[in-house]
Amino acid sequence: MTTTTINLTDHFLIAMPAMADPNFSRTLTYIAEHNENGAMGVIVNRPTDMRLATLFERIDIPFEQPDFADLPVYFGGPVQADRGFVLHRPAGDWHSTLKVSDTVGLTSSRDVLQSLANKGEPGEVLVALGYAGWSAGQLEHELAQNAWLTVPADLAIVFDLPPEERLAAAMQLIGVDFAKLSDVAGHA
Repeated sequence: MTTTTINLTDHFLIAMPAMADPNFSRTLTYIAEHNENGAMGVIVNRPTDMRLATLFERIDIPFEQPDFADLPVYFGGPVQADRGFVLHRPAGDWHSTLKVSDTVGLTSSRDVLQSLANKGEPGEVLVALGYAGWSAGQLEHELAQNAWLTVPADLAIVFDLPPEERLAAAMQLIGVDFAKLSDVAGHA
């Protein structure tokens, strides 16, 4: 018996309209890692009311980059919701970075935040509290249940578009209008 494996690293997960879990309803999630042990990613279209300047104040990092001060902090997912994760380009060389690709990293160490506060680097960032995680086989099971659509990620959607436009833009990558999706899955 052979098992077909998929690797959705550097892909978007688009929650289907029938998604019942309020943590993921109408979300666009960027998958930073997917392997035989499970998957992890960050929700990229759920800004919170907190701004980066407030976050940096709370963690005692002097914030010297006014260009970033008003960026929102995102709800990245329900796992470790009190811990920060920075999705960024370029990938850079930080203490605790999951290198997603040659150009993208997901970092959870304080040094990336200090560099952002002091130097404005990395230049493209999404700062999230928490992440989305799936145990081994869980994401594959959810995909088989039609809970998600997948598409290779286009990081311009994350870094160049306002959060409220990201889900629809990701849907356009596969030629689907989110408004026209049914909340009832069908099987042929």
